[in-house]
Amino acid sequence: MIEPLPPAELEAYFERIGHSGPRDADLPTLTALHRAHVLTIPFENLDVQFGRSLSTDGRAAFAKLVEARRGGWCYEQNGLFARALAALGFPVTRLSGGVMRALRGEEAMGTHLCLRVSAEGRDYLADVGFGSTQLEPVPLEDHDWDQAPMAGRVQRTDDGLWQFAIVSGPMPLSYDFHAEPADEALLARLCDWQARDPESLFVQNLVVQQRLPDGHLMLRGKVLTETGPHGSSDRELTSAEELVDLLRTRFALDVPEAASLWPAVEVRHAALFDAA
Repeated sequence: MIEPLPPAELEAYFERIGHSGPRDADLPTLTALHRAHVLTIPFENLDVQFGRSLSTDGRAAFAKLVEARRGGWCYEQNGLFARALAALGFPVTRLSGGVMRALRGEEAMGTHLCLRVSAEGRDYLADVGFGSTQLEPVPLEDHDWDQAPMAGRVQRTDDGLWQFAIVSGPMPLSYDFHAEPADEALLARLCDWQARDPESLFVQNLVVQQRLPDGHLMLRGKVLTETGPHGSSDRELTSAEELVDLLRTRFALDVPEAASLWPAVEVRHAALFDAA
């Protein structure tokens, strides 16, 4: 059972994402909220880099993303979005997904949280936490989708799951997911693993991403990739000060303590690229 945001917190969430439009439990409202959320709240794993504890608790997500005006990853982003939608009367189901399950196998399941939302007699995949890539909800049925500069497909897998795939854009990627209610214990366990284990890519790499109306920003380590209608361009950061300034000016994240991450960012960059 998803705990809806109380009225005061729902108003604070609307203020956070700049939504002053409709509040009916219909497709236009779902689409407007999805767009407003991903265009405002960045995907980021700064707390993982700081070594802080994270959870799948929706109340903690509200405190961080709304009250502290931070970003977050899928467990936080979609956890908060689900509570807001539930407060408006949308039927919402938390779903367990596996990023790159096609390559990684069943051990990937639980590495992603996404949502099934019903509106106007149709089910939609809503996902404000997959690297800030999905701009609007997409029908939960086999089809090609196009949300420039991303495009991809929703389709059934050979073993009966669903797959959301990005096939063009700055980061071709996919996840498989069950359309039934998530195993919450599995989500919690994989959330903790991704936040703590040295083998986790989120522990190894600083990641901050932001959707733009017709583009996408992606900071991985010290490389900023900006993708728009005319392609992508890369820029390499050169200092801790530049990192802090970039977070503030391009991602609206006022996190001066991120300067302390710079030595580890440089070490990881060297490990990935200097030997190439």
